[in-house]
Amino acid sequence: MRFCVRALSGAAQRVLLAPVCGFQPHTVVARSVSFSPGQVTSNDSFHSVSSGSDHPKVLITGGLGQLGVGLAKLLRMQFGKYNVILSDIRKPPNHVYQSGPFIYSDILDYKNLREIVVNNRITWLIHYSALLSAVGEANVSLARDVNITGLHNVLDIAVEHGLRLFIPSTIGAFGSSSPRNPTPDLCIQRPRTIYGVSKVHAELMGEYYHHRFGLDFRCLRYPGIISADSQPGGGTTDYAVQIFHNAVKTSKFVCNLRPDTRLPMMFIEDCLRATLEVLEAPAEILSMRTYNISAMSFTPEELIREIRRHLPDLQVTYKIDPGRQAIADSWPMILDDASARSDWGWKHDYGLPELVQTMLNFTGSDSRMSQAN
Repeated sequence: MRFCVRALSGAAQRVLLAPVCGFQPHTVVARSVSFSPGQVTSNDSFHSVSSGSDHPKVLITGGLGQLGVGLAKLLRMQFGKYNVILSDIRKPPNHVYQSGPFIYSDILDYKNLREIVVNNRITWLIHYSALLSAVGEANVSLARDVNITGLHNVLDIAVEHGLRLFIPSTIGAFGSSSPRNPTPDLCIQRPRTIYGVSKVHAELMGEYYHHRFGLDFRCLRYPGIISADSQPGGGTTDYAVQIFHNAVKTSKFVCNLRPDTRLPMMFIEDCLRATLEVLEAPAEILSMRTYNISAMSFTPEELIREIRRHLPDLQVTYKIDPGRQAIADSWPMILDDASARSDWGWKHDYGLPELVQTMLNFTGSDSRMSQAN
């Protein structure tokens, strides 16, 4: 096993430094690990502060997205503030910086990532760093670097240090040849986006590393995730987030998908809870490494109708984005998540009515509804 790990580590570095398909190699800059004085007092350190020896030490990569920040908050409530470290290559906003440990981490810098894992005795690694579907199609070479080369670094480090590794997948891992209504856990997967291809690659590599090296790899295929805490980040399902902001601010919305485009969706609180549940599940009850999870499926037309029950003045026009529409037409309409429900007891709390009511409350619609009344 030691030989395999050394070979894998060396392979990851060679892949990172070698040019691929005519593209220039990514420049690797070694960076030291340091903590801001504002993050840790002079009497404390990440090595000594712990709320319990039985708690995992968690690192979240790509942590400044809606899922990373939300999951960090949930995990800190569960395991203690100093047992969960957020990381990203961007500067965190003040409220995130003050909420708990944050560290710079570039997943393409193998040495830097490995040093963070070692210095902080990380036991769980949650890997959220990725370029989403529409953004990835606009910059394929960057998406390949982040979504695939970065994945290899994470996998090798997780094997070397015996980590429990969670990597989310997505409905984007399916393609037009996959059954769409419903889409089972195991079926044909032939995605036509670099985002989808990279997610299938992650699923298969994680399963391979589990069987070949004993890696504790866990993965959920997320549907479209809806949250009021952050702005859309370039995904095909982002219309279902943006519409709430527009409905409250201007009562006007331009939808870039056809009104009958059905896609599986989930409120972020359900998504984060599902992630924690599968991370905590005993290994012996998991019958597979990658599970579908879902909560509801709706079309833009159905979502608009439900929003208009609260904000009847909402005006919607359709300006179809051919690229996003083609992606949506290749994705599942309904995800079959029966395995997750039977294996580890997954159960969602939010359907479409609960989702709309909660999102409108979060986006400040109470005053608008009062005025309308």
